[in-house]
Amino acid sequence: MSKLPQDIIIRPLITEESMKGAPVKKYSFQVARDANKIEIAKAVEKLFGVQVAKVNTINVKGHLRRYGRFQGYKPDWKKAVVTLTEKSKTIEFFDGMI
Repeated sequence: MSKLPQDIIIRPLITEESMKGAPVKKYSFQVARDANKIEIAKAVEKLFGVQVAKVNTINVKGHLRRYGRFQGYKPDWKKAVVTLTEKSKTIEFFDGMI
């Protein structure tokens, strides 16, 4: 059973560092941990109607968090940096944030 694009792309990452790539058509997303680069590219193309040139993925380790004498780890997650083709339009969601 194939996954829906909404199941692969969890949320966009809106940070200062990720917004530096927006003018050159690089966008960051939190994605499902079991998604591969091909699935991520197809999901972005389907959700936003753009053409993807390249996908880079990073597995992010969960950080240690403490609350008083209790401690634990945040969950591990996967980040994808998607580069669009030169001909492709920008993603409208990120346009107002640049």
